Amino acid sequence: MIVCGVELTGSDAVVCLLNMDRGQFNLPECKVRKLSLLKNHSREDLKRFQAAFAELMAEYGVTRVAIKERMPKGKFAGGAISFKLEAAIQLITDTELTVTLLPPAMIKSTLASNPLPIAFADTGLKVFQETAFITAYVAQMTSMKGAA
Repeated sequence: MIVCGVELTGSDAVVCLLNMDRGQFNLPECKVRKLSLLKNHSREDLKRFQAAFAELMAEYGVTRVAIKERMPKGKFAGGAISFKLEAAIQLITDTELTVTLLPPAMIKSTLASNPLPIAFADTGLKVFQETAFITAYVAQMTSMKGAA
């Protein structure tokens, strides 16, 4: 199963694909590291972003998207644009795509009980993809527990 981990920052959706096949993790080659919403934030821009995201997921056969949840208030609150991006991803009408939000506390507790099997530096991913990678890993771990 291929999971796409997503971190929403500003007008960008940073993505990382993580596949688990017969108990082994691998990182499929992905031509896209992040998708950006144009500066106008118009309805058409959001539709373009949504279509580009859906097309990317279909191209790589992604069945589950896991988004690191942002807080609506407080010190670590997400920006308004990131919530628009989240909604655009959640409203993709492809029935094969499951979108879940992973709260930071759940990510932290899952990592405590299931540490990353590889140092992030050894993955070959860009530094800005680390949170998306961790989100994808936690989504894979939680889906394994649900299947067990």
